[in-house]
Amino acid sequence: MNVVALSGHLSSQPVVRELQSGSVVMSIELTTLVEDIAVSVPLAWFDPPANVELVAGDEITAVGTVRRRFYRAGGSTQSRTEVVVSCLARTDDKRALAKVRKRLVGVMGAEGADGLRSS
Repeated sequence: MNVVALSGHLSSQPVVRELQSGSVVMSIELTTLVEDIAVSVPLAWFDPPANVELVAGDEITAVGTVRRRFYRAGGSTQSRTEVVVSCLARTDDKRALAKVRKRLVGVMGAEGADGLRSS
């Protein structure tokens, strides 16, 4: 099962760009703690809702999948591992956070979602 739930702070301002296909992708750098060590995790959110406003420092919770993508740059093949976001919420938005938790429960079952804060 390829399911990721992350909670942390945006370490930089999100970058929104339009792809050749016409889709929009929001690139986000999330800083989370792993055993009291700050870890930066790149997130890619395809076609996010137009009304989403995120700024550096926001605390968010996201659910998605891990993927490694390959691309050509500078004449060589590069790769990047990132989390592709399926749903995301600022943790101060209790209604949106409840939707994220519901999505995680739907994917993993109630036992797998117990660790996601809902208070």
